[in-house]
Amino acid sequence: MLSTAVLVLNRNFQAVQVTTARRAFCLLFRGAAHAVGRDFQTFDFSAWSALVSDNGHDVVHTPSAAIRVPRVIQLLGYDRVPRPSVRFSRANVFTRDRNTCQYCGRSFPRHKLNIDHVIPKSLGGDSSWENVVCSCVSCNRIKGGRLLKDAGLRLLRQPRRPVWSPLFRRDGVEWYDEWTPFLAPEGRLLSRN
Repeated sequence: MLSTAVLVLNRNFQAVQVTTARRAFCLLFRGAAHAVGRDFQTFDFSAWSALVSDNGHDVVHTPSAAIRVPRVIQLLGYDRVPRPSVRFSRANVFTRDRNTCQYCGRSFPRHKLNIDHVIPKSLGGDSSWENVVCSCVSCNRIKGGRLLKDAGLRLLRQPRRPVWSPLFRRDGVEWYDEWTPFLAPEGRLLSRN
């Protein structure tokens, strides 16, 4: 139960990361965060631990009580805005393309994938979100240092700069209904302005 995912918000109710219930309880107990209820009401540790837990909530048992696991917490001393763009990196290109070769459409483990420049560097292409795609070894060999039309290949999707943060992708993290007001359905950050 203590490894359950908890969404962390800054003081402006913007999602900044996902942490574990263990860390969330530490932040609540120290007074560095408040738990956020469904109606955006905030609770300090004593108020949160006094809430009655019903069968619909996960709980952590202590010797004297059962305390609900918060799904969302708000940091009291953190007001920075989450990073507006995703850092360009090999791992983030694989995440953007969902570990799928953008030429043949097959998915592979990351260690069997390459990064391919749509316009090869030798022909003036750069290493940017708009010119780099995930490619399997076989398709990368077929394309070589040529343009797509010369290699007889087509892209599944045009490469674009991602507008989401990989931190909030649903992959590998259980998504709770309580997170929905703070995150878009695709896992992107929502602006609360």
